[in-house]
Amino acid sequence: MNLDFLENNPALQNISKEKLDFILEFAQKANCKDNQSAASSIAGAASQAKRQGIQFSSAETALLIELLKQNMSEAERKKADRMLMLMQTMQKR
Repeated sequence: MNLDFLENNPALQNISKEKLDFILEFAQKANCKDNQSAASSIAGAASQAKRQGIQFSSAETALLIELLKQNMSEAERKKADRMLMLMQTMQKR
């Protein structure tokens, strides 16, 4: 997985070392080609983070999702974006 976009990402400037290590480990393990594998990776990462007592902000969560979408086709990325928008809409209610 290409991690170049993480180097100068402003979302990571004020992140704790523990969270940064978690994100980098997640990025190295994640290999999502479609929404189903992305959902599985997110669920696994959320469970692991909870066990470790790590909570992510909305911006940090968005970064994790961008990592997952990196290896998806354009069509799969669009599906993922629609699914995320739907989830965000449902959370606001």
